[in-house]
Amino acid sequence: MISRISIATASLAFSMALLAMPAIAKEKAAGTPISIADATGAFHVPDGYRTSYDYIGTWSVAAPKGKDGAAEMHVVYASPKAVDGYRKNGKFSDGDVLVKEVYEAETAPMTTGIVSHTEKLKGWFVMIKDEKNSHPGNKLWGDGWAWSWFDATDPKKTTSTDYHTDCQGCHVPAKGTDWIYVQGYPVLKK
Repeated sequence: MISRISIATASLAFSMALLAMPAIAKEKAAGTPISIADATGAFHVPDGYRTSYDYIGTWSVAAPKGKDGAAEMHVVYASPKAVDGYRKNGKFSDGDVLVKEVYEAETAPMTTGIVSHTEKLKGWFVMIKDEKNSHPGNKLWGDGWAWSWFDATDPKKTTSTDYHTDCQGCHVPAKGTDWIYVQGYPVLKK
């Protein structure tokens, strides 16, 4: 027999969940990403980004010389309203999140020619725009962004320890465009 206390407790928990839903829906409707960072600046790959974020482009990393096709493919998503904000202001806004899926590529002949496609997910590179320097003591935050790599085996735990040595080096040529290779994302153009 279920006690009245159990029913009351379950009812209260359900009511609290229902009360939280409008805040989450309002946050999504406003285009503000639900925070993926905690108070210390630790963050993770956003849940459900493939369905709630905007696809902005794919990069193909060429196979080594002498081989056909691509070695990797990088598929990139931006948090809701990030693209609209970028097109309006010419830059990403605080709180905008970029997620890059990094895949091993498979190359094979098809009726249209030699074609590369995504094969095995290697991991994610995640960046959060942060002009306020929200976490100055955290070595994954700086130069206007939070930076982190996550292996495909664990989207909740980064393997990065310092954005200067683990992440930023690849972005040096894009320093003039706020560390982002925006030319690869046609959707950002006005």
